[in-house]
Amino acid sequence: MSFARIRALALVAVLVLAAGVLTVMALTKGTGSSATPDACPSGYTVVDMELPNDNRNIHINVYNATDKAGLAGTVKLDFEYRRFKVEKTGNNPLGKPVSGVAILRYGPKKVGAAYVLDAYFLNNAVHEYDKNRTDETVDVILGPGFKQLATQTEVNQAFTALAGAGGPQLPKNSCPAKQTD
Repeated sequence: MSFARIRALALVAVLVLAAGVLTVMALTKGTGSSATPDACPSGYTVVDMELPNDNRNIHINVYNATDKAGLAGTVKLDFEYRRFKVEKTGNNPLGKPVSGVAILRYGPKKVGAAYVLDAYFLNNAVHEYDKNRTDETVDVILGPGFKQLATQTEVNQAFTALAGAGGPQLPKNSCPAKQTD
């Protein structure tokens, strides 16, 4: 083999290796186009989109907006059985009429947690995000369409449907918080 041919093969090998390294770097670091707290536009709110993997890390308030007396207390027990931390129960504190299965009210710190809770309503709860809310709880307001919480199999199917839809939806005028690995 001639020296020129060896030199050409060496150059091709180096280029292939460099392309492989750059490809791995691009795949592991991403494109850099996703918003981070440092790149969040002025006036936008940084939100936690991470789906908690343990229900014990999700603190909720359960409120009844139906004419069924004691519903919040009964559903509180169901949520506690599923390992959620229930802080308060009672009637709908805002007194606004509720239609459908449930309303989930939450702030920037609990966007991901709200989507976990929504799976227990088969992704049929109405989301009411409040960018000014600073606490770490999610309010669950039970509506007249509520019958029961989903079974674990149904929750798993709801998570699959959520993943198929691209995951939790980023609230308007917000940026996702940097995720910790």
